[in-house]
Amino acid sequence: MKNIKFIYLKITLLIGLIFSLIVSCDRDISDEAVLAGFSTAGDVFIDGFTGGLDYYPFGDSYFEAFSVDQETKYDGDAAMRFDVPNEGDPSGAYAGAIFRTATGRDLSGYDALTFWAKGTQSGMVNEVGFGQDFGDNKYQVSTSLQLTTNWRQYIIPIPDASKLTQERGMFWYAEGPEDGKGYSFWIDELKFEKLGTIAQPRPAILKGEDVSQQTFIGSVSTLTGLTQTFNLASGLNQTINAAPGYFTFISSNPSVATVSESGVVSVIGTGTTVITAKLGGVDARGSLTLESLGNFTPAPTPTQDASNVISIFSDAYTNRPVEYYNGYWAPYQTTVGQNDIYINGDNIIKYAELNFVGIQFTKPTINISEMTKFHIDIQVQGTIDPTDYLIVRLADIGPDNTFGTSDDSSGEIRLTKANLNENNWASIDVSLSSLTTLTGKSNLAQVIFVSDATITDIYVDNIYFYKIPTTPTVAAPTPTVPEANVISVFSDAYTNIAGSDFNPNWGQATVVSQVPIAGNNTLKYAGLNYQGLQLGSSQNVTGMTHLHIDYFTGNSTSLNAYLISTGPVEKAKVLAVPTTSGWVSLEIPLTDFSPVNLADVIQFKFDGNGDIYLDNIYFHN
Repeated sequence: MKNIKFIYLKITLLIGLIFSLIVSCDRDISDEAVLAGFSTAGDVFIDGFTGGLDYYPFGDSYFEAFSVDQETKYDGDAAMRFDVPNEGDPSGAYAGAIFRTATGRDLSGYDALTFWAKGTQSGMVNEVGFGQDFGDNKYQVSTSLQLTTNWRQYIIPIPDASKLTQERGMFWYAEGPEDGKGYSFWIDELKFEKLGTIAQPRPAILKGEDVSQQTFIGSVSTLTGLTQTFNLASGLNQTINAAPGYFTFISSNPSVATVSESGVVSVIGTGTTVITAKLGGVDARGSLTLESLGNFTPAPTPTQDASNVISIFSDAYTNRPVEYYNGYWAPYQTTVGQNDIYINGDNIIKYAELNFVGIQFTKPTINISEMTKFHIDIQVQGTIDPTDYLIVRLADIGPDNTFGTSDDSSGEIRLTKANLNENNWASIDVSLSSLTTLTGKSNLAQVIFVSDATITDIYVDNIYFYKIPTTPTVAAPTPTVPEANVISVFSDAYTNIAGSDFNPNWGQATVVSQVPIAGNNTLKYAGLNYQGLQLGSSQNVTGMTHLHIDYFTGNSTSLNAYLISTGPVEKAKVLAVPTTSGWVSLEIPLTDFSPVNLADVIQFKFDGNGDIYLDNIYFHN
């Protein structure tokens, strides 16, 4: 189970351990004294629990799942019973818990955990094992359990018993409904044993594969696919998932990357290294070859207000629930995907060998009907040919929440060499209104990537939807230029030119007002077509170097600012709209307004469309 939550709901099964320690401050322990070790008891449940065991259910599990059953048992007087809830049970989504001792036991003399089990139906218990203690879980072991309706013995080998000199986690399990339905299963005669028939250890990392990756300084990742396989007396091979603590990890070039005892690989330099491992002195199959390319430049940090964002993948926001970032759709997909690249505190998705891959979120789907924009940062690794393309497809599954029905719709964003960068980030912002074939936006379920198989390796970050508010919620930034260096037209921070007319009658349709934004007086043009601003007197700004304007618009698609001198002589400056990140503080060199006579500036003009907010209009040097 991923990210299992827990609370310390403790049920004492048996209390039988009472100890005392008498220490004298005046006397040392005799050289002949023998210190007591930890209990070597192997029994966990034989007609009842051995002393000192506590039961801790996982926090989001069904707390009443476990009981002791004296009617159904394999042998003796009682067995452990586990009742798995139905899907959607308000009392808990699944059954799961650990059985833990307070002080720990010395299990180094055993080689397996054995038990008998059966169910009311055949089914696959997700995880059973030992070594989970709600602490470091340093020596955790797990495997799945194929139940039958008859009693059957199961064996979980210990990867390296020499490690278990003070193990607290005697047993743990986690199981959800089968096909949405709950059921019951029993476990009996649960104990650690020395079978002597556990043979041919074959440890592995990365599922035994030899993996090669390019990476960067600051990358942190955890080795996965850690297993140990033994041959049992029956002739069958038993594979278990083993915690990193059982392994010894080796980096061939520690100046490039180091590996902690918990299997965390940290890239610290440039070059190549090979990560391998041993378990109990046996070489593990599988390896990780890392080529560090040096320092990594992260994608730009998003600046949208979180209240206006629905995020799929970004460290800047709280992401909506996602089922997977690497949807595998056999048999045609070749993409190797992952969402666990971690570089200098930044999570990044990497897709390699890309032809197509999908991110899916159906539990629940996402309503983006109030959003206006889609954003994604993409970095293409390698060259981009003029004919190459990358498609980002947004898919909505309609009110019936079912794939493949008539109410499904999707829209495509086609990216080419003109939109993408080689080995650098490209920030893509797309108006959702431009995706005319995406007719539904209330049940979005997937973001899909499709390439022409020449763009094969990409990094992806900051996948989110956002809306641009039509009214600013915060004031424009407070100017910091000293007033002695300023000629101010409109600003609360300075003394403005006296007598200016902010709404001269030029026959415009624009509605002009001055409104408070977070306590700051702001000039508003509603329904702009064009609008003039008549200065109270002609201004000689030849001693100034720049015109400063703060502006905000959530709905304009065209905006120009003009400086006008007597004649009239005017020159426009195109302003980028809409202002997707809030207020834009613009510094326009006055040379951009040539041939306007800077010794005789008399007016401003704005034209375009939408609702425009203006503040801090001033000349400065």
